[in-house]
Amino acid sequence: QVQLVESGGGLVRPGDSLRLSCAASGGTFTTLTFGWFRQGPGKEREFVATIDWQDRTIFYSDSVKGRFSITRDNGKNMVYPQMNNIQSDDTGVYYCGASSGRAIMNPPSGHYHYWGQGTQVIVSS
Repeated sequence: QVQLVESGGGLVRPGDSLRLSCAASGGTFTTLTFGWFRQGPGKEREFVATIDWQDRTIFYSDSVKGRFSITRDNGKNMVYPQMNNIQSDDTGVYYCGASSGRAIMNPPSGHYHYWGQGTQVIVSS
């Protein structure tokens, strides 16, 4: 059973940067694909970014492309989305998901079998 714990959320201003973290345990980290989703107030959960187990495949949603980047540290079982030039629409709860499948573009949330509890990001001036 894979367990995921997100951290790093908080209150930020537009234009700020923030790095979230996802700590994974209980599985073979190097064989998992990780994804980040977010859910804004009154919105559906939406895809943000995904990275496969070899770092060769990374996809971003159009809304964050060019501003966010995702990396993973297989030695520490950690995944890090780096959020730059944060905008008000980035407000939401950010969830880390893990999948035994491949990284695909615009994956549905059902592509991921394990989820963390989320970390909240609030963007306010």
